[in-house]
Amino acid sequence: MTATPAGGRHGIPWRAAGAAVVVMFAMLGAGLLGAALDTDPAPRPPQPLTQAGPDPDTRAAGRTGPVTGLDRATPTTITIPRIGVDAPIMTLGTNPDGTVQVPPLEQALSAGWYAPGPSPGETGNAVIVGHVDSAQVGGPAVFYSLGALRPGDTLTVAREDGSRAAFTVEEVKAYPKAEFPTELVYGPNDRPGLRVVTCGGQFDRETGSYVDNVIVFATMTS
Repeated sequence: MTATPAGGRHGIPWRAAGAAVVVMFAMLGAGLLGAALDTDPAPRPPQPLTQAGPDPDTRAAGRTGPVTGLDRATPTTITIPRIGVDAPIMTLGTNPDGTVQVPPLEQALSAGWYAPGPSPGETGNAVIVGHVDSAQVGGPAVFYSLGALRPGDTLTVAREDGSRAAFTVEEVKAYPKAEFPTELVYGPNDRPGLRVVTCGGQFDRETGSYVDNVIVFATMTS
């Protein structure tokens, strides 16, 4: 895999400008977040139970927990007990061509927050991305086991203001990269949501990348 980044954006009140960025994201997916290996990838990472099918229900009806978002604050770490993740979060933006930056391959054990969008805990969908594997770290990367998460699992994001936003997983799904659900990931939300994205599915030797994106859909609950 090369270090070419994936694209994406937020919409009103999203902070990244230009509808063309949405199109670019739909074309590229969050694709280049894994398979940065010189030969074969690590053993196939865990896959979500849900492959394709209906999109998750992102409406607020019937949910429990607070609906009021926190003030904006830079995230510093993400902790996911079920899969043993306790990783630093770097701040990412967009490249000159409008695509979203991803963590450098030599820092594949770190996650990245898409800063033009909401911060974790703010109202809206905060987006955190990370690699699934990397030659530079010798195999599995920060979100190698992301597909093993199940509804009800928890994720906690520590923030620079000293607060911690706890999220509960609603669904974990795999999408072909050509069918990346841009609106569900980068679109508006009237609750504090979190989207965590990496690669998954089969490894394509010709492209040197995985064929799917694994996406965790979660909502802040405390």
